[in-house]
Amino acid sequence: MRVFTVLGPTQSGKSTLVEAISRLDDRPTKFDVSGTVHLHGFSYLGEPWCAVDVDGGGDALAYVGPAMALSDAAVVVVPPDPDAAVLCAPYLRLVEEAGIPCFLFINRMDNPNGRIRDIVSGLQSYCTHHITLRQVPIREGDQIVGAVDLISERAWKYQEGQPSALIELPQSTEDREQEARTELLETLSDFDDALLEQLIEDKHPANDEVFDIAAKVLQNHQLIPAYLGAAMHGNGLTRMMKALRHEAPEFDIAANRDEAGEKARAIAGFADVKKHIGKITVLRGLGEGVKAHEALGGETVGSMTALDAKTQIGALEAGQIGLAVKSDHLNPGLLYDSASSSPLPEWAQCHAPGHRQLVTPTHERDDVRLSNALSRLAEIDPGLSLSQDATSGHPVLGTQGPQHMRRVTEKLAEDFGIEITTDQVETAYRETIQKTVEHRYRHRKQSGGAGQFADVVISIAPLPRGSGFVFGEVVKGGTVPRNHIPSVEHGAEDALAEGPQGHPVVDVKVTLKDGKHHSVDSSDFAFRTAGKAAVREALTMAKPVVLQPILRAEIHLPSQFVGDLVPTISALHGQVLGFEGNPNASGWEIFNALLPAVAQDELHRSIASATRGTGWAQLDFDHYEELRGPAPKSAKDKMANA
Repeated sequence: MRVFTVLGPTQSGKSTLVEAISRLDDRPTKFDVSGTVHLHGFSYLGEPWCAVDVDGGGDALAYVGPAMALSDAAVVVVPPDPDAAVLCAPYLRLVEEAGIPCFLFINRMDNPNGRIRDIVSGLQSYCTHHITLRQVPIREGDQIVGAVDLISERAWKYQEGQPSALIELPQSTEDREQEARTELLETLSDFDDALLEQLIEDKHPANDEVFDIAAKVLQNHQLIPAYLGAAMHGNGLTRMMKALRHEAPEFDIAANRDEAGEKARAIAGFADVKKHIGKITVLRGLGEGVKAHEALGGETVGSMTALDAKTQIGALEAGQIGLAVKSDHLNPGLLYDSASSSPLPEWAQCHAPGHRQLVTPTHERDDVRLSNALSRLAEIDPGLSLSQDATSGHPVLGTQGPQHMRRVTEKLAEDFGIEITTDQVETAYRETIQKTVEHRYRHRKQSGGAGQFADVVISIAPLPRGSGFVFGEVVKGGTVPRNHIPSVEHGAEDALAEGPQGHPVVDVKVTLKDGKHHSVDSSDFAFRTAGKAAVREALTMAKPVVLQPILRAEIHLPSQFVGDLVPTISALHGQVLGFEGNPNASGWEIFNALLPAVAQDELHRSIASATRGTGWAQLDFDHYEELRGPAPKSAKDKMANA
């Protein structure tokens, strides 16, 4: 089975292209993964094929890596507009990082918004590999009515909903065709000495020889060929499929790209949970392949089906794609042998989720069920992250963006029967003090039976940022027995868990200096209570201030958007540290900045808006600094006022 991934920005016509190609078969099959990845199985010239269609937009980029890991080649569908080239930049970058052979399909050529050369030039800005035209358009006035293949030099006229018709090369196109063909041959000759010699000697190379060179160059990912068409009208499909059939590499090359070892038997690309069925994992066979009910990843594989999820198959041969049903131990993004698993290469990993939401069940009875459902979704969705909010204890769900969050919400409702409510994640503010204070506190309580007595003298002092909490004691004369000193420390820790503004207190040293005890009424509990109260009262006198977390942002974005991001960072009260060209990605910049953690969610929204959905940010904690302006309310205070 031959497999290729179809990528491209939203509204580029990817799904239209895949559906039109799959209709070349009378009985195509289809399997959808979470409404984001669509696998189309079909037959072409008697051979089995699978096209993996990944939705456009930044929210779906997490699935591109696994899709390419399953595939022999990639097809990037390009809008016919030079200004839209930047929208293809993330896909071209991922293709080059993966080292996967790639074809460009410039779509909607029935209504282009610019010259082909300008479109290719715009795309070339984001490719380190040279893009070469394999076709030139045939024009009648302002309309493109066909295309000429630059190797065979055959001219084809488009026909609505039908294969293109072979025609004589129009005179009006001859000069342009010869110029483009010469450019193509000269480009190919950079990779083949025999072709270079023929061109130097003004010999006309044989077409079959040129096709072989083009295939070799593509398989080594040295050039990116560009084809023309209009998927909605069925134009250019046959030429695209013939290029895939004759020039895309065989499956063993793809297996080497995925760094699959000799023992690897399958790659798990995607997984989904279907109502009334359970977990379904998309597998592609490697090496010896996989048989149903045999060991894979250390456990037994369940039943396996074709992409229609109905036709049972006894084995998955090398290169073949199928579905493993109810094999809960199989997770996407992994290479499996009989006994173990290993992760896919780094290029197949997705960006860290940037859209965070606090998730609670709408109905309290679903609390436990929600926890289990989120854990299952985090297993099957590489774009999700699941953590716990330290303040409320509720789960925090990280997604690739608002659309991804909506898909997760819908899946929870439809497949798990759970309705959820989402809210913003609280910023992790902290408190510290600005001056040293000494304070005495006496805890005395008398009731029937044993009483409670503890007297402590403590001092609290500020420490440098990042020091945390330090406890010391300078007690002399046994005024506080040694066995009770740890209780004072525990009491101090209790007090620092929530400062005067309702946030944890950091960078403070508490020193036990003196105290008193009672031979009968003193206890660990009494000294812990006294230590807590002493520190709590001392904090209010030590000029407490609120600290806000500052994040270091590494933002990746196309170069043309850098100027738009500077005022965005300033508006978020951030600090621009500088930017530089990305040495590993043509046309991309790495923009470094510091900004308050409270602006994290707004930053992701601003990047998506400023870069038309092409940029992303990697955020890491950097330091705490004093908050200027009014202190924020703690979650506890907000609940009290609600």
